[in-house]
Amino acid sequence: MEALAPAHTALVVMHYQTDILGLFPSVAPALLANTRKLCDAARARGVSVYFANLRFSPGYPEVSPLNKNGQGIKQLGLFLDDRTAPELGQQAHEPLVIAHRASVFFGTGLEARLRAQGVDSLILVGIASTGVVLSSVAYASDADFRLYTVEDCCYDPDPVVHEHLFSTAFDSRTTVLSLADALRLLD
Repeated sequence: MEALAPAHTALVVMHYQTDILGLFPSVAPALLANTRKLCDAARARGVSVYFANLRFSPGYPEVSPLNKNGQGIKQLGLFLDDRTAPELGQQAHEPLVIAHRASVFFGTGLEARLRAQGVDSLILVGIASTGVVLSSVAYASDADFRLYTVEDCCYDPDPVVHEHLFSTAFDSRTTVLSLADALRLLD
């Protein structure tokens, strides 16, 4: 595996926010513990940490009636005033990107900000694998970022689809890592 250049790498923690974690209380503690370890290792190595949350205004004016996924989100009545999970210890200088779609790149300034900082490699983690991770991996791969995904820091309520994505779509576009592999890469 190619050596990591910390100044050119960012960890992007996607949808690790209170409303989403509240939907999955049985797995949230383990996900938070794993992802906190990853965040701390990235910080110690000088890798930038970015957070990306799904958020809407009251009444969901950002949700088109044509967007099926958005309509489902709107019906949940969530993602209006939640916040990044405090367990991850977000630092004041670590950016928070607000997204209105599954991809953290669509309609946000994330790519421009990463490029302006000289970032060409991304470590991506998020909830859920079939939503934010899949959409963001597809975009970032097409945008020619070097990509890593950390399976132990991603989750999907459908474990079969989660495993399938990591062995197919993610494996063909990213370097799939376990948490232990990622921590070694950041050591």
